[in-house]
Amino acid sequence: MSSLQIGDMAPDFTAVTDSGETVSLHDFRGKRVILYFYPKDDTPGCTTQACGFRDNYPIIEEKNAVVLGVSPDSAQSHRKFKTKYNLPFTLLVDEDHAIAEAYGVWVEKSIYGKKYMGVERSHFVIDENGRIVDAQVKVKPEDSVEKALAALGS
Repeated sequence: MSSLQIGDMAPDFTAVTDSGETVSLHDFRGKRVILYFYPKDDTPGCTTQACGFRDNYPIIEEKNAVVLGVSPDSAQSHRKFKTKYNLPFTLLVDEDHAIAEAYGVWVEKSIYGKKYMGVERSHFVIDENGRIVDAQVKVKPEDSVEKALAALGS
């Protein structure tokens, strides 16, 4: 479970994007950021979540916000996923799961009794000054978009 709380400064990070550029969270100061974590490109829940953010992107942009999707997949995987679903936002490569760990969402999971480490679906809404204004950990794909939009509404 993430120990980050509303009001905390969001942990800064630097990552490679789906287009091969390098960005840092602090590059987005002055804008609001929906930073969302998802387990894997092009899987059912992750596609639902990504397409929800895609479908609401004009509203998100109107609210001076950007979306950054984070998963352990490669830049090449991200490019395919982004192209297939026409995603208008940046996907970040977190192959060493350093960003997920910083946000407390790299966790032990279990499927059919087998334990493994993976990303806990979640999102963090970060204000223009880098403070967390919404944190949803273990969120359903369809609820993630709705709750992130609600957090931007204020």
